[in-house]
Amino acid sequence: MAGLSISRAWDDTKAVLRRDGRLYATVALALFVVPGVIAELVTPAAPAGRLPTPGVWSILSILALLVSLIGQLAVCRLALGPVVSVGEAIGHAARRAPAYVASAIIWILPFLLLFALLAARAGATPQTMSPGVALAILGLLIAFITVAVRLILASPVASTEPLGPVGILKRSWALTRGRWFKLFGFLLLFVIVLLIAMFAVSAVIGLLAALLFGEIEPLSLGALLLSLATQIVGATITTLLMIMLARIYAQLVGAEHAAYASVPHAP
Repeated sequence: MAGLSISRAWDDTKAVLRRDGRLYATVALALFVVPGVIAELVTPAAPAGRLPTPGVWSILSILALLVSLIGQLAVCRLALGPVVSVGEAIGHAARRAPAYVASAIIWILPFLLLFALLAARAGATPQTMSPGVALAILGLLIAFITVAVRLILASPVASTEPLGPVGILKRSWALTRGRWFKLFGFLLLFVIVLLIAMFAVSAVIGLLAALLFGEIEPLSLGALLLSLATQIVGATITTLLMIMLARIYAQLVGAEHAAYASVPHAP
């Protein structure tokens, strides 16, 4: 069984970014930031804890999510090689996206349905939740995290190997066998960094936007500034995560993908 070194994956990621950082930034801007900003700006306000009434914003949000998934696969393709142009990487990602999306639906949808069922039984507030339901929700959350870590390599697998949805899940499950705790620690660190960065940027930019443009409302300049800032932070961390996952995948599949590939300048 091939070894796994998170520090080596990080060194590979830094080397990739030093060499081709501008190209990854271009991909992140086009496939993460722009769709995310559009989706945020068109989403209407809603009471805390509730979703807005379905409408055009729902369709745009789904499209933005699909574009971001294509972006994930494109970043993995660039980070793993063989050498391709940015356009070719995006085209390859678009062709592999249906299998990737289907693989995510297969394992995430059952958890969502179970969470929705338990939430419906939990009552209006946490105080009305029975101990049995609370325990069930906790157990389901632990199960979700356990499975998520085992399937963390689905993106590089989907980008690199010509597998169907079930094959993607099986392959990721096999590659992560015996490495759960190391991968969990890696994922937990990224989540913590993301939350801290998003909170800091939201607080600072939100205050600045309020001072410059007044109350932040949908489709306002203040909302645009805040959305742009948070989306850039999220896109930066997502890009780093995808490159790291690609380099981890490269380690685990062996020498055939051991050396990172440089990305040529897009035509």
